[in-house]
Amino acid sequence: MTHVIRNLIDRLRRYPFPPDDRRRLLVGAAGTLVVSAGVLLAAGVFLGLYVRPTSDDWCGAWKTRDLGIFGITRDYYDTQNGRAANAFITGLVYSHGLLGPKLLPALLVIGLTLGLLLAARVLGRAAGVRAPWPVVLAAVLVTQMLLFFAGTRPYQALLWAPGTISHTLPGVLAVWSGLLAVAAGRRGGRAATWSAVAFAVLMGLVIGTLSEPFTVVGGVFVGAAGVLLLVPRLRARTWYPFAWCAGWCAGLVTGFALLYASPGARWRRAQQPPAGSPLSPRQLRAEFADWLRVWHSIGTTWAYAAALAAGLLLGLALTGRRGDRTVKDTAAGTAPDAPTAGQAPREWAVRGSRAWAWALTALPVPLVLISSFGVVVGLRQGYGPTGWTYGRAWTNFLLPALLTLAGYGVLAGRLLARRLADPRVRRRVPLLAGLAAAATVTCLGAAAHLLPVVRDMGTTTVVRAQEWDKQDALIRKEAAGGARVVTYRALHVPLLAEPYFTRDYAKDWVAQCVSRYYHVTRIQKPRPAVGTVGTSKHTRVPTKRSTRFVMGTKS
Repeated sequence: MTHVIRNLIDRLRRYPFPPDDRRRLLVGAAGTLVVSAGVLLAAGVFLGLYVRPTSDDWCGAWKTRDLGIFGITRDYYDTQNGRAANAFITGLVYSHGLLGPKLLPALLVIGLTLGLLLAARVLGRAAGVRAPWPVVLAAVLVTQMLLFFAGTRPYQALLWAPGTISHTLPGVLAVWSGLLAVAAGRRGGRAATWSAVAFAVLMGLVIGTLSEPFTVVGGVFVGAAGVLLLVPRLRARTWYPFAWCAGWCAGLVTGFALLYASPGARWRRAQQPPAGSPLSPRQLRAEFADWLRVWHSIGTTWAYAAALAAGLLLGLALTGRRGDRTVKDTAAGTAPDAPTAGQAPREWAVRGSRAWAWALTALPVPLVLISSFGVVVGLRQGYGPTGWTYGRAWTNFLLPALLTLAGYGVLAGRLLARRLADPRVRRRVPLLAGLAAAATVTCLGAAAHLLPVVRDMGTTTVVRAQEWDKQDALIRKEAAGGARVVTYRALHVPLLAEPYFTRDYAKDWVAQCVSRYYHVTRIQKPRPAVGTVGTSKHTRVPTKRSTRFVMGTKS
């Protein structure tokens, strides 16, 4: 790291500072971040090959095998939780046994990476700026590194299929839906735009029956965009943007209504009735306290600052569409990035007053806070007083929160770069060197901080997979020999349920799903070995908090 910082300073020591040198400097810094964040993400993807069933995996696997994709969809809608789209995707994932859960982490990382890269390109075109692709890639990879590994449930955010289907996949689908909407708008024509609106309705319907938390998040953001498009100063030139937002929200509302009124959702609510109306003063106080606990946990995780730093580095690397004119035009006495013939208007320009521009810039913050509060309310209603601790559900609003942080970093970096391009600014080269070095060191520090998390997750996952494979072969051999009761030793993943989490076998839904998975009547605990005390660190029993589950519920 010291060598990298010294190299950055040496490159910036020369004056005047040509644009080509600045590009090489920032690309070199970004390359370091691409490697560091990319290695962690690649390790997470590789660990997908060692994923084995646990908790809800057992139920999803045997139901897909025995009932089929449409059978499990019907089962979830009628008897479990009403999430029809969630069950359908679960059926697709488990349709080829464990192959789907093993490949799902790779598909999520690749899909989100490509989606965010394309989204950055679209935004750059709209703003009339561009950046070297390694710098953009660095910002995207750092953001994903934080999304998957900086939270309280890294395994559930990336490797556990029931959790990723419910809380990670919806964000990926939303990014690609937005990209398709932009592509249809650029292409123009009635057929393309009406098809995009119809697809928005369909995607909203899918997400509404896929994930209640992301239904709240998506509804808040897209709904706010639709309302803003009704403001005269912000009104679009055509009907299409508002129609797309309205179609998305209509799909969300319809999907959530179908989910809420389903027999499965009614059954689930009956298992753990809410303590009262979520809008009652007592419940609102409790929900607000839970919400503060969530943000205290997030706010005290300093690694999230890397999203702001990665955005800052990207902002420093931005140039006009016709090249980096920041230094050359300033020397010539012209305004940086002034619009020329055939070029996009000045970047970040908003039609209307400066007050509107500031309001739109600040808007993502209250939207993230409001949507996160909605998620916390839902968690308390669904899981009780400890619902806020289900960190896998935080992924739904952490993605827009991290993108917001990165966006503010881009704005700050661009404004600082324009300011430092002024020849009247003294010591601009050391200042630029300091900014680039600080951003790089912050991101590298976050990667170093998360390295033990990935290492521990890898150790647990690999060791468990080896033990699981041995036990699986033994149980299958016993079942093939006609055994109706087999011995199963619980192999725990931290904060996920395994068989025997309760002494009442009738309420042990995990044990029942395991027995159905192996086509046996019942599973039983192994007899303790003589002289053996305690359990392995890789097979520890989950805490009371981690076993607050309802049979057959999805995360």
